[in-house]
Amino acid sequence: MRALKIILIIIAALGVLAAVLGFTGSDTYRYERSVTIAAPPDAVYGHVSTLAAMDKWSPWNDLDPNMTKSMEGTDGTVGATAKWEGNADVGKGEQRLDSLVPGQHVRTHLTFIEPFASESNALIELSPVGDSTKVTWAMVGENDFMGKLMGKFMDMDAMIGKDFDKGLGRLKEQVESAYADAPKTPAYEITTIERPAMLYVGKREVVKWADMKDFFGKHFGAGMAAIGKAGVAPAGPTSGVYFEWNEQEQTADMIAGIPVDPGSKAKLKGLELYEAPASKALQIDYRGGYNSMAAPHEAMDAYIKANNLEHHTNVVEEYITDPGMEPDSTKWLTRIIYFIK
Repeated sequence: MRALKIILIIIAALGVLAAVLGFTGSDTYRYERSVTIAAPPDAVYGHVSTLAAMDKWSPWNDLDPNMTKSMEGTDGTVGATAKWEGNADVGKGEQRLDSLVPGQHVRTHLTFIEPFASESNALIELSPVGDSTKVTWAMVGENDFMGKLMGKFMDMDAMIGKDFDKGLGRLKEQVESAYADAPKTPAYEITTIERPAMLYVGKREVVKWADMKDFFGKHFGAGMAAIGKAGVAPAGPTSGVYFEWNEQEQTADMIAGIPVDPGSKAKLKGLELYEAPASKALQIDYRGGYNSMAAPHEAMDAYIKANNLEHHTNVVEEYITDPGMEPDSTKWLTRIIYFIK
């Protein structure tokens, strides 16, 4: 009986110790690893923004090459979910895309079902470093009692960090190989200007991308007719004045504007006017067709990020060349202007 009593006392003491340790651990956790990849954030983003792309560099595929995988929803969009089920090393679970910010971050939600149940959030964060990108892969969440207790006896950071380092190493190889073989965006000369306030005649609307050509044709024609009737001459080339470019909805909040002399307001009563503020600005003179204008805009975005500048209010495209007068689109000149602080 004495031996049994001693054993019970030891068991009780261990229970008390476990309870104390379980309640004194951190309430949250974040395990992370980083790698620098010789490619810009936009080039890295395509390799981390879909569940299929992540699977190509996943460190856990080695644990069970025969695991069963399935997909629900549209990959690359919020809500898409990848499910897996395999041997005891990989267990059973699912990963859901929760947030996608192009060139900046991807957030997913992980649900582990077997061999034990738990939930975590995973983050892949992209930060420009010169011509390269720092990629940080993190797992974050809240520690329950068992998580706090396990943290006292197991180095979870080292365990997870080893896999993260392996996966990031594969990601680095894949991105740098693909980027080296990919055609590069042409270099654009970006100049800084002091842009005066500009007055535009034109109606502000939210327009679907697919409807923009018709929108320009209708409103440029109507605007020119209106200022002509008022006896006012245009003070510059027809312009697209943009307030927002919505990738998700594929719309633009914009004006198809005719620039006029600010002193002509009195003659333009009854017309919709917009005054773009005087501002410091960045400018690119782009030559080429309108269907290829994403490249200079991407170059401008990259320049702004790389130089820690802040864009505000408007992006303006001045259509210097009239396509009706010049059929060769490679000769079209468009002046692209970003207002900055």
